[in-house]
Amino acid sequence: MKVVTHSGTFHADDVFAFSVLREAVGDFPFTRTRDASVIASADLVFDVGGVYDPARGRYDHHMRDLPRREDGTPYSSVGLIWRDFGRPAIERLVPGIGEDVLDAVWQDVDSGFILAIDQADNGIASARPGHLALLVEAFNPAWDSTQSYDDAFLEAADFARGILVRACRQAHAEARALSLVMAAAKASHDPRIVVLDSKLPWEKAVFEGNLKDLLFVIYPNEDLTSWYCRTVPPEPNSFGQRLSLPEAWRGLQEAEFSRAAGIEDGVFCHPGGFICGARSRKSAIVLAEKAMAEGA
Repeated sequence: MKVVTHSGTFHADDVFAFSVLREAVGDFPFTRTRDASVIASADLVFDVGGVYDPARGRYDHHMRDLPRREDGTPYSSVGLIWRDFGRPAIERLVPGIGEDVLDAVWQDVDSGFILAIDQADNGIASARPGHLALLVEAFNPAWDSTQSYDDAFLEAADFARGILVRACRQAHAEARALSLVMAAAKASHDPRIVVLDSKLPWEKAVFEGNLKDLLFVIYPNEDLTSWYCRTVPPEPNSFGQRLSLPEAWRGLQEAEFSRAAGIEDGVFCHPGGFICGARSRKSAIVLAEKAMAEGA
């Protein structure tokens, strides 16, 4: 399959589009050009050519009637390529991924940073310093560089692949975490408490899984030497609490906290009242139960 994009200065959308395609279909003859005859003879063209027609392998977006997402956001070349080739790319980037989470991972990456590139490339959102789009564009050769644009493009594409790998694998881990949290919630004897066997991202499951009765999440630290009792926020990314830890515990540590909470192995209670800890799973659960009893 012969693939073509434009020559010269590159941006994040064409670099990432190339990286996604390379994962989805493997190695292919690739040309960066604006020669109309070469473009016409290619099997797949992206970000150049003035034609959007997936049936013919044409993925440009630089036209008046440009392709848009369902919400009206204009696509860039990476958004279009990700839409049609993202799933097979994920299967290679995340070996062994199950069909049950493939769509969730695709959606997470799409809404996470593919959309941001679409927006920046189309001027919908500004690319401020540190934006991924600007980091990729920094691979373009400086005016006095002897490096060719084509070599720089491939170097940028390797950088982009690293980001794709991490993004897809983190999205996969989050999808697996969501499944584990939901299973723990289902197995819990009290819908207000979920006990997890490992530290993992649980907040997404609370809101996407509609765990509206959940008040506390119990989980161990990384080396299993202590267990946390964490309050559940009222909305995502908030330090608020559906039910705060008792005022009398806050800011206390070790023996002083243990006495106030009525356990033997307390570690601490944060002054903000959103997390506390003990050295055993049993005591962490007791902390949640005591907090609920006092807050009733």
